Amino acid sequence: MLRKPSPRAHRLPTSSGIFHFWLAFLLGQVGLLRGHPQCLDFGPPFQPPLHLDFCSDYESFGCCDQLKDHRLAARYRDIMDYLDLGAHELCGGYIKDILCQECSPYAAHLYDAENPQTPLRNLPGLCADYCSAFHSSCHSAISLLTNDRRLRETHEKDGAHFCHLLNLPDKDYCFPNVLRSDHLNRNLGVVAKDHRGCLQLCLTEVANGLRNPVSMVHAGDGTHRFFVAEQVGVVWVYLPDGSRLEQPFLDLKNLVLTTPWVGDERGFLGLAFHPRFRRNRKFYIYYSCLGKKKVEKIRISEMKVSRADPNKADPKSERVILEIEEPASNHNGGQLLFGVDGYMYIFTGDGGQAGDPFGKFGNAQNKSSLLGKVLRIDVNRPGSDGKRYRVPRDNPFVTEPGAHPAVYAYGIRNMWRCAVDRGDPVTRQGRGRMFCGDVGQNRFEEVDIIVKGGNYGWRAKEGFECYDRKLCHNASLNDILPIYAYGHAVGKSVTGGYVYRGCESPNLNGLYIFGDFMSGRAPPGKCENKAMPVKTRSKRVQFRPLAKTVLDLLKEQSEKAARKFSNATSASRPDRTSSQKGPSKKPASPAAGSRKTLRGPGTKKRARVWSPGPQGKRKMRRKTQSRGVRRSAQRGQAGRGLPGPLLSGWLVGGSARGDPPRPVEALTANRGL
Repeated sequence: MLRKPSPRAHRLPTSSGIFHFWLAFLLGQVGLLRGHPQCLDFGPPFQPPLHLDFCSDYESFGCCDQLKDHRLAARYRDIMDYLDLGAHELCGGYIKDILCQECSPYAAHLYDAENPQTPLRNLPGLCADYCSAFHSSCHSAISLLTNDRRLRETHEKDGAHFCHLLNLPDKDYCFPNVLRSDHLNRNLGVVAKDHRGCLQLCLTEVANGLRNPVSMVHAGDGTHRFFVAEQVGVVWVYLPDGSRLEQPFLDLKNLVLTTPWVGDERGFLGLAFHPRFRRNRKFYIYYSCLGKKKVEKIRISEMKVSRADPNKADPKSERVILEIEEPASNHNGGQLLFGVDGYMYIFTGDGGQAGDPFGKFGNAQNKSSLLGKVLRIDVNRPGSDGKRYRVPRDNPFVTEPGAHPAVYAYGIRNMWRCAVDRGDPVTRQGRGRMFCGDVGQNRFEEVDIIVKGGNYGWRAKEGFECYDRKLCHNASLNDILPIYAYGHAVGKSVTGGYVYRGCESPNLNGLYIFGDFMSGRAPPGKCENKAMPVKTRSKRVQFRPLAKTVLDLLKEQSEKAARKFSNATSASRPDRTSSQKGPSKKPASPAAGSRKTLRGPGTKKRARVWSPGPQGKRKMRRKTQSRGVRRSAQRGQAGRGLPGPLLSGWLVGGSARGDPPRPVEALTANRGL
């Protein structure tokens, strides 16, 4: 039975300039998220308001209300009326399980609904072993479950072919794997590697206890505060010392349209501070809302910080800048950015459902639609037509008939997180480039650099490949190709990331570090090498480093502190032998009067120590002892490891000089959001 999921983020949180939180959060959510669920209507899974009598396994979280549950129960009874008592016992459980997959939070994947190029399945995808057992016991009932001609023709003759027809390309989603697969439900952020190795980064946790965090930004005002937005509509302030203010910066829960359930893509999705925030106190928000006649919309608004409290937004200051109607509940985009030109960039999704089915060519290729676009507006000046923004004169389609003048780039499916490259700290090379992760449909995920007037291909193309073949073959040859794309054997929902330009890890300078919602695996690297044995006749000269790393110094400090504490504890313990004999007139030397054997870690031989005596002429036999100390030190050096949590992500980049990013093969493990 599916459990009610923890109200955690179904997306990765993001950061503008402080990517350590983003990485640490990816690790911190292991085991808390429940994969990438979606219903057949492309809406989010929910908690049914009323009890489900038939598909009770999904009454806590799924895609069925009581009415649909009753319809499935009625169909079950109709099927069972055709079966004898023996078939009732053999097939009842199988038939109920199969019918109730319409209630599964993974229904869109089980029925392959996200691929509009194939017909919706009559039966859900079944895992091979389950399908084989079902066919062996109940092949006579298959004709009652489906009207698919191919399935009905093969159900009696060839069980292997029947199960092949029910096979899903992605084994994570076949039933019953969707219920019991740790890979699907627990793989987010797990450090893993492929046969080529992995790249590992040390991380620091800076925030926790959040509900569906989706964005992390700083105000750029020199305070070094950072602001974390939760999908439900709350924004929190974190101070440089790591503390979080008890009162939220902003609370819009009464306006934001979303649910706490995993899989709902609506909500508070974007936050950006004005480049001159220190002077004008302005910031901008992007969220889902319900308009008149219950029409779902995207809303972009301007707000101001309270004059009385710099850590509080003025709730009465909201000015709506732009609203866009959303035809479906998914693919809502959500990124707001200010470019180096001072203009605001807005990244919208294609409108939802699957395959961008709106109009002849879809929203993304329709330049009159604001969906599936990168929009560029000037929020510092009002428009002449009463709008609260002005369209920059150099926008690429200002003079094109029928095109919306705010469109800056198009052909986008669902760019979830984008970031501006601050440029190389010395040469400034790369400054101003915008990197985006664009979530794929059912085959490829891609990373793009945004260029003025660019067409990124959707729905004609997905990644480097054709998606809509008719559109693809008639499309312009000037489509902007991704800088990197990967298939769903690697990852299933790209999130996006940042070009690293920080000072703490200079070796990462110029690399694009990003993540995938469904995987935390790493790019190819060299973590482990199994060397072939080498026969040697000459003696070995052990390597002893002349320099020490920061990690070595930290470890030495901790070991020194531990020894000091241990010695202090030993000194404070009373001498049980002395206390039994009564008070001593002369303090006893630990080594006085008798031989004692000292053994340290790694010491194989006994080190004998004599008291020098009152004349001070006896000498310690230090040779044996020093050998033990050397062995101990060598063992300690060999056992040194990297402390702290480890995270694997992707890096796509050039040299530290800021060369353009180059694609590297990446790793990980859902279908695009």
